[in-house]
Amino acid sequence: MIKIISGTLTYVLCKMFTLSITTADYKTEKLHGGTLGDVRLVTGTAETADGEKLPYKVVLKVQKKWKRHGDSGSWRREYDLYTSGFGALFTDSLCWPKCYHAEMNQDESEWQIWMEHIDGISGLDLTGDMYERAAEELGRFQGKLYAKRPAIIQNLTNLSKIDFAKNFYLHYRSWKEVYDYIRTDDCEIPKHLCQMLIDIDENENDVWNRIEKLPIVLCHRDFWVTNIFYKDDKIVLIDWDTTGWGYFGEDLASLIADEADVAHMVEYYQRCVPAYYKGFSEYADVSHITDHCVRELILVMFGYRLVEWYKFAKSPDEKTLHLNTLQKIYEMGDYT
Repeated sequence: MIKIISGTLTYVLCKMFTLSITTADYKTEKLHGGTLGDVRLVTGTAETADGEKLPYKVVLKVQKKWKRHGDSGSWRREYDLYTSGFGALFTDSLCWPKCYHAEMNQDESEWQIWMEHIDGISGLDLTGDMYERAAEELGRFQGKLYAKRPAIIQNLTNLSKIDFAKNFYLHYRSWKEVYDYIRTDDCEIPKHLCQMLIDIDENENDVWNRIEKLPIVLCHRDFWVTNIFYKDDKIVLIDWDTTGWGYFGEDLASLIADEADVAHMVEYYQRCVPAYYKGFSEYADVSHITDHCVRELILVMFGYRLVEWYKFAKSPDEKTLHLNTLQKIYEMGDYT
């Protein structure tokens, strides 16, 4: 249970309203998501020194220390980014929630961030135009950092590594529950979908050689629809704990395939890749990149995860969803 200190709350509200807040009541509601941290919507009424009463909404995120496989610093990365000045690098049309207060406890085992509540369109409510806009703004943001290489970025020490996606793939591929399953005669996944994944495994050196020729950019690395909000003609991104160096187009794999809008997956693939190029090319020439490898990135990042989700699904509808997702990835091959 999160304990809210009244002095901290009034300080946060002073920053939020840019007024002198003397008292505030509150109630909390656990927000969906935040599986690794405790994320609460804090609401109530604040009172100014002049007696004016102001309703408010603010988000409190509390994260305890834990260890992610292959990325031990991820638990504190969002705190490190919010306290580094990183927010000054955002564009006018892509940003994160404003931070009103961030603190780490004395033994550096838990942090809390008080941030702006974003009441925008998110998840599967995003339209195709919003997907395309998110891809373009991501490209513009990454292109800006790639071309200008600001000192803030160079000085950040707690970012996930370039080979994060590759190590994730190798880790999943070493799991016999999924690796062996698609190679058995009694596998219920259609053979052409199994072969799509087997082909990646059999050609992994070539696949990674092609991916590793792409520009290295700063990736959000959790760029999926639940972390993307469209509000006031802007893209607002939350959950920056896996952020780090990765490959051009890597975040598009998450946008298109992570708990996807399956019915429109191929359409969004066709729309988002050129939109991403368009945004990035405002700052850096990418006309020479003819092999963007987004479909390959989708397969290495989500192929075996979809097999896992299918194999251990708790209902026929879930199984059908994961099969349909794999089928849409297969169909992307006609447009690569």
